[in-house]
Amino acid sequence: MKYLNLLFIVAVMYSCANKPTVEYPETRMDTVSDTYFGETVADPYRWLEDDRSTETEAWVAEQNKVTYGYLEQIPFRNGLKERLTGLMDYPKYGSPSKVAGKYYFYKNDGLQNQSVLYELDSLKAEPKVLLDPNTLSSDGTVALSGLAFSKDGKYLAYSIARSGSDWNEIYVMDVATRTLMSDKIEWVKFSGISWQGDGFYYSAYSKPEAGKEYSNKNEYHKVFYHTIGQTQAQDLLVFENKDFPLRNVGAGVSEDEKFLFITETESTSGNSLWIKDLTKAGSKPVQIAPGFESDFNVIEHYNGKIFVLTNYKAPNQQLMVVDPAMPQLENWTTIVPESDKVLETASIIGGRLFIKYLRDASHHLYAFTTEGSPLHEVELPTIGTVGISGDMDDNEAFYTFTSYTFPPTIYRYNVADNTAELFRKSEVSFNPEDYVSEQVFFTSKDGTKVPMSITYKKGIKKNGKNPTMLYGYGGFNISLLPGFSVVRIPFLEQGGIYAIANLRGGGEYGETWHKAGTKMQKQNVFDDFIAAAEYLISEKYTSSKKLAINGGSNGGLLVGAAMTQRPELFAVAIPEVGVLDMLRYQKFTIGWAWASDYGTSEESKEMFEYLKGYSPLHNVKEGAYPATLVTTGDHDDRVVPAHSFKFAATLQKANDGTNPSLIRIDVNAGHGAGKPTGKIIDAQTDVWSFVMYNLGMKPKF
Repeated sequence: MKYLNLLFIVAVMYSCANKPTVEYPETRMDTVSDTYFGETVADPYRWLEDDRSTETEAWVAEQNKVTYGYLEQIPFRNGLKERLTGLMDYPKYGSPSKVAGKYYFYKNDGLQNQSVLYELDSLKAEPKVLLDPNTLSSDGTVALSGLAFSKDGKYLAYSIARSGSDWNEIYVMDVATRTLMSDKIEWVKFSGISWQGDGFYYSAYSKPEAGKEYSNKNEYHKVFYHTIGQTQAQDLLVFENKDFPLRNVGAGVSEDEKFLFITETESTSGNSLWIKDLTKAGSKPVQIAPGFESDFNVIEHYNGKIFVLTNYKAPNQQLMVVDPAMPQLENWTTIVPESDKVLETASIIGGRLFIKYLRDASHHLYAFTTEGSPLHEVELPTIGTVGISGDMDDNEAFYTFTSYTFPPTIYRYNVADNTAELFRKSEVSFNPEDYVSEQVFFTSKDGTKVPMSITYKKGIKKNGKNPTMLYGYGGFNISLLPGFSVVRIPFLEQGGIYAIANLRGGGEYGETWHKAGTKMQKQNVFDDFIAAAEYLISEKYTSSKKLAINGGSNGGLLVGAAMTQRPELFAVAIPEVGVLDMLRYQKFTIGWAWASDYGTSEESKEMFEYLKGYSPLHNVKEGAYPATLVTTGDHDDRVVPAHSFKFAATLQKANDGTNPSLIRIDVNAGHGAGKPTGKIIDAQTDVWSFVMYNLGMKPKF
């Protein structure tokens, strides 16, 4: 191979300080460049964008050889894996849902690679396996990605994803006989499954070019209707927009099967809303709310009204109702108005509205009448995160509650009485009484107050010597809420502090908070993260020599930007599946849909210069960087691995050798969804081993 100097193949050894040192494979550099508004930008590792080429595959193998050679030298790595395996080995239950009088729920016995779908005739009956995805592959890399029962419970349509890819295949099972039907649908992506009669709606793309399935730009999304027993070629095309190839479309049917709702998006926020009257033969979809400045999320059609949750003229969201006879936006009426809290979700259960509010990055759940009059708050165990589900006319519901120190617990809820009883309690080996979780507010560079949650073992002293992990995301209106994670336990047990910052760009304080971290204000997100780190140091939780940072996807961008802007502030950096090339991200798969948060390098000189100013790939300069472990998956078709490949190669060339710059490339793995338990344990073992080792920890496992 031209790029590989065989004299410099993996050489992981002990130095005089008894620490592994690293000699990296030489990565070939090209003279490729792009010109933006008269400025030439070199892209010497462009060839790594071809992730299926023989040369790139060889590069991946050599980089993994270096990385695993380093990780194998960490003395406590095997002990940490045993500890994580033991912690993960407990039964995990999903919240039940009811279909045609029967209950369905997921359960993982402990170390099963994928959770199994069970059926119950009643809550006291013996569970029966309905669908076990562990039988679909020998290594657990085929995962269930979605499912939907027909209204009568006769059929189950389910989608699977292979090796973590966003591409899905849909199959249909006869529930009574457990037999698989002949139906098979391919090239499904970013799609739900919504039944009407003897078929269902789904979204898909045309078959992609061979060899480019995981990297080519996704264009011309379409909605289809599939009738049971027919081939995919016979499916009815329901909706497409040939004039705008870079839009996504989705479809959902009301519970009473009277209406089809179609959403059309250009990005990850904002949509247009269309409605089709299914009671009238030959009716066409009609747009009732335009795109793409606001979000319009249909809750359900109930008692002759359509309930829609929206941030239209309400950054913190409001609940509106639509008369199907006059469905245009100007005729909508508000029944739950916007408030100073974020109205995050709404659902109709047992003839009541359940409204979930977000206040200072934690949930509060309230019951309302379906006319919008408040009834009462649903009491939750403590500050945390809740999800509730149930049928529109069923008095029985279930909700799952969790927090940073409260393992997921399922409650059975009586709607009429507003009472709850414990249904399933987590059996994880963890004592919440041994730990503290506190919320603080720090001041960012521009004076904005930003919340952060900090979790640690009781008795820790604020002496500036505690190993600390700071996690963030800051984008796409996504909120980081209190949630329990088994994989953090070993770090906390060994005296580590885990902090999560609720940065601008997220949804913690509504659309205003989101917009404050997008496009030409994206630097606010990095400033918030850096300010969070400085707070942890100034308040003596930790020091820069004991501070690690971590984030995935858009959070990988966050870590990449923070470590290139303030490399001296952090000891360890873990950018996972990150968006790291901000000049070319939009050219791959679904990257174009992120432009509402990022902007693109082609749209203006000002935007190009802004993106280049923080793009991690383009801001690596020679010098010392934190000990860095870049992670990605070879089947990641959400954020293509080229981002991580190019960034790692650039970092290795610029690094002064003080700390390692490694990349861990998971094989037969994608962006993260559906990852089998075995791979989760392996990945978390390597990440936490790298973190603890480079923070100077000496854990006893």
